[in-house]
Amino acid sequence: MEYEQRPSWWGRNWKWMVPCGCVVMLLIPVALVAALFAAIFSGLKTSWAYTEGVDLARHNPAVVQALGEPIESGWLVQGHINFVNDNADADLAIPLSGPRGSGTLYVVAKKKDGQWHFERAEVEISGGKEKIDLLAKEKKKKAA
Repeated sequence: MEYEQRPSWWGRNWKWMVPCGCVVMLLIPVALVAALFAAIFSGLKTSWAYTEGVDLARHNPAVVQALGEPIESGWLVQGHINFVNDNADADLAIPLSGPRGSGTLYVVAKKKDGQWHFERAEVEISGGKEKIDLLAKEKKKKAA
């Protein structure tokens, strides 16, 4: 009685393993890049400069009139935040949108000795040339 030798596992399955392996090898770098971008944007969106800047824009009557309510922030934040010990600086461009239009919130903030403050916070409405200064009231208070 003679037995027929059966092909190995690889011999039986290589036709579907090779394409699957190639797809997995392509998806790993894509997943790593996506995770890196998610971490960066998450870090920017949880910063003081981002959250307080968006809050200033949402409570400014001129911005609310131009964009409508609710004002939503976009996901593609541009800019940077640099930390050195207890000091930091942030320079962000945050897309905003509402039912009436869209715009960009520009925020420049500094953290010195553990305390953040805005140096610039203004909204540029898309299609318009004007910028709405979100710190105008504070500047008037300091001048008085």
